Amino acid sequence: MGVYPVENRSHPRFKLGVDIWINSRTCGRLKGRTIDISESGIAAILTLEAPLGEILELDFTLPSGPVMILAMVRQRNAFRYGFEFVDTDSMHEIIRRACRDLAIDQSLFLPDIQ
Repeated sequence: MGVYPVENRSHPRFKLGVDIWINSRTCGRLKGRTIDISESGIAAILTLEAPLGEILELDFTLPSGPVMILAMVRQRNAFRYGFEFVDTDSMHEIIRRACRDLAIDQSLFLPDIQ
């Protein structure tokens, strides 16, 4: 649980399971569920397809409040999508703080290794 040690990433990912609304020019409004978040992006499960490379508007809620941010569809694996934030200037501080808070919260649930 907590930080995902899987890949070499510039920002660690943290578990986050909330509803997400995706506004797409080609697909309309889609609903999904987030899996994890980092300072640079978010992963979510969608039941409908979103085109790779498309810039979308994402609406979701962090523990500190609602977020609306633009992101690019970077990857897809079955129903799991990876989105990279592209307009992080306006929301970056909120997302950075949320990731910091999630890191603290999730580290409390890690087993004590001795």
